[in-house]
Amino acid sequence: MATFISVPLKKSSEVDLVKPLSKFVTSSFPAGEEQGEYVRAVEELNKLRKNALGRPLDKHESSLEILLRYYDQLCAVEPKFPFSENQLCLTFTWKDAFDKGSLFGGSVKLALASLGYEKTCVLFNAAALASQVASEQNLDSDEGLKAAAKYYQLASGAFGHIKDTVLSALNREPTMDISPETVGTLSLIMLAQAQEVFFLKATSDKMKDAVIAKLANQAADFYGDAFKQCQYKDNLPKEVLPVLAAKHCIMQANAELHQSILAKQKKRFGEEIARLQHAAELVKTVASRYDEYVSVKDLSDKINRALTAAKKDNDFIYHDRVPEVKDLEHIGKAALVKATAITPPLSQKFTDLFEKMVPMAVQQSMTIYNQRKTDTVNRLVGSMREATNLCNGVLASLNLPAALEDLSGDSIPQSIAEKARSIVQQGGLQSIEQLIKDLPELLTRNREILDESLKMLDDEETTDNELRTKFNQRWSRTASGDLYKPLRAEGTNFRNVLDKAVHADQVVRDRYGTHCDMIALLCKPEDELNAAIPSANPTKTLQGSEVVNVLRSQLNQLDEMKKERESLEGEVKAVTFDMSTTFLTALAQDGAINEEQLSLSQLDQLYGAYNQRVQVTLRTQEELLGQVQTSHQEFSSLKQSNTEANQREEVLKKLASAHDSYVEISNNLREGTKFYNDLTEILLKFQNKCSDIVFARKTERDELLKELQQSIAREPSAPNFNVPAYQSTPAAGPTPAPRTQPPAKPLPPARPPPPSFTPQAASTTPTNTPPTGPPTNNPPPVAPASQAQGPPYPTYQGYPGYFQMPMGYNPYAYGQYNMPNMGYMPYQATPGQGGYPAAPPAGQPYPGYPQQPPQQQPYYPQQ
Repeated sequence: MATFISVPLKKSSEVDLVKPLSKFVTSSFPAGEEQGEYVRAVEELNKLRKNALGRPLDKHESSLEILLRYYDQLCAVEPKFPFSENQLCLTFTWKDAFDKGSLFGGSVKLALASLGYEKTCVLFNAAALASQVASEQNLDSDEGLKAAAKYYQLASGAFGHIKDTVLSALNREPTMDISPETVGTLSLIMLAQAQEVFFLKATSDKMKDAVIAKLANQAADFYGDAFKQCQYKDNLPKEVLPVLAAKHCIMQANAELHQSILAKQKKRFGEEIARLQHAAELVKTVASRYDEYVSVKDLSDKINRALTAAKKDNDFIYHDRVPEVKDLEHIGKAALVKATAITPPLSQKFTDLFEKMVPMAVQQSMTIYNQRKTDTVNRLVGSMREATNLCNGVLASLNLPAALEDLSGDSIPQSIAEKARSIVQQGGLQSIEQLIKDLPELLTRNREILDESLKMLDDEETTDNELRTKFNQRWSRTASGDLYKPLRAEGTNFRNVLDKAVHADQVVRDRYGTHCDMIALLCKPEDELNAAIPSANPTKTLQGSEVVNVLRSQLNQLDEMKKERESLEGEVKAVTFDMSTTFLTALAQDGAINEEQLSLSQLDQLYGAYNQRVQVTLRTQEELLGQVQTSHQEFSSLKQSNTEANQREEVLKKLASAHDSYVEISNNLREGTKFYNDLTEILLKFQNKCSDIVFARKTERDELLKELQQSIAREPSAPNFNVPAYQSTPAAGPTPAPRTQPPAKPLPPARPPPPSFTPQAASTTPTNTPPTGPPTNNPPPVAPASQAQGPPYPTYQGYPGYFQMPMGYNPYAYGQYNMPNMGYMPYQATPGQGGYPAAPPAGQPYPGYPQQPPQQQPYYPQQ
């Protein structure tokens, strides 16, 4: 009786995890100890997969532990890597465990770029192996019973978990073995077997019969539910259904047996006999129908002995009335089993190989946070630099401080000389021209990388569309156009960035062209610079005047403010804070990260004080510039105004402005060079991403093409045709097919007696007496009631004496009885001729029997 159902394991193709995962690690994490640790963890993960899936596993707890550990590692690694078709693309291929796939219903093998698919299949294997380990336990010992119950409940929970998650994990039709219907049935079967183990445990412990009866009745209920789920489906092996039916009857018989003992104890002898009779009928049904799968000899003997004794006692002593089965009180149920909840980690002493790596949700939040932080820093620094440029522009327009230093009228102002030396030290015109010359090359390189990346996507998408047009619905993978949308959006963003950069480069070039002559003048030796500046009448009388002193004091305050801004800019750039801890805490507590709220709150704490200081410097500059303009008006009114003085002041203004423009242009060009170099690295990563996904798509395409070729090869070359009724289930007497009018052929002689067999009903009419005429009608087929298996065969009035034909007997295959030895010629059927789907019309002679008119046309059409 101890026949338990175990599930076969799925088989997987080899997958190289090292190359794509290591590539992601090296591109996402800076070189160093942390990166090396993650690369080693990737190698360990690849070894773990090979141990779990790359070799046959023993039916032992240690093998199950390896599978569970790999499943736990997949669960742990899933949130830490961007596994998807358009990012980190890994294609996993698995075969159907039951090999029930066909061209029109399911697929024998399925390849998907989905870690959820890998998790589902690994968990299926864990459940299958748990069922096998449980079936190997020694059920004669307490330890074996406990272990079997434990593993059956684990298998039930795993199958149930797959049922709830498989569709969301795959986002497409799964193979038959992991479909919700199949795994739901398997979960019920495992739960029923766990309940049966508890029944066996209670029986071995000799618990009360009332308890044992309830346990058995509950197991019968579980088996019945499982039987109903797969009764009309072809998703499980054909051996499962009869085993479930047999187990349902057996457990119900056990429940009745133990309940009969309870009835006997309560002196309900009629009820005892009724329950034993019902149990005997159930066991008899199993023995007659399912003896091939389950043996019930011991149970049958036990029930029959108890029934014989009970009847004997009741007949001679008690004379209690035996009630009908339907009138018996229902037996209670006691479910002691529960499907194990699948909550990783499932393995013992599990350690995450990537424990230090933060989840992708945290990584993405960190990326957005860093962008917010960069924007905040750029906004603060940009506002200070903009204010400083405005201040320099105002002072240059007023020719300050050169106007205060140029009271002699014939020498180079000190500020102009210092600015000239500064430009020469920074490389002068050559430095700027070289930077301007490098920009187009950097731009071209970036454009080529972007164009090549998008071309790879275009070529693969074109191929995919051509194959989709060719195979139509059979080309079932995700369309490349839909898959590449995020990458194309990213590429469009890069192209827009490059276009803006080109515009910014042109602005810098135009500004350089405007100030190029004056910058070149500042690069000349001091004597040439002095000669190029027009002379003017001295204004030495203004030296020491109050307005000059006030103006110098105001300019000194502006210089101090600029130095303070430079220091403040350094402080703002130096602010650091690790937000990963905050995000990890939020993820652990809430299961999600409200990045915007957390980031804005933290940035306000970090930069709120700096923002206030920046605003103070802006207000201070505004007040000082207003005072400087007022003082400069008083200074200008005191100076002697003439043409030479105006020309000299205009040149000095241009020289000051040229210096400021040189500094800004140099900074802009250096920033542009850095921008293009940084963008090159980003575009190379984008190119690698496009290359990886295109390679994965090509691999997937080749696999799918191979499957389609095999499917096409299995397709029938001719259209389907209807099978004649007599070759399947003969529900009615045969009817001649529509006939043509071919030349007359001699009819076959009368049929000889069939080979020897044991008829269950024999007629007294001699078997060698043929009918004298055609039968007037054919009665509906009647199957013998005692025949347990095999299709029913009809009984014909025109051929009495053979009420039940043997299995496989063909009334038209005359040649099988060696008829030439009897003087008959074997009948040769016309090739391709169909059979007789139904009974002949009323009054129509039945084919195959001797007929009165020898000119009767044969029923087979001639070709």
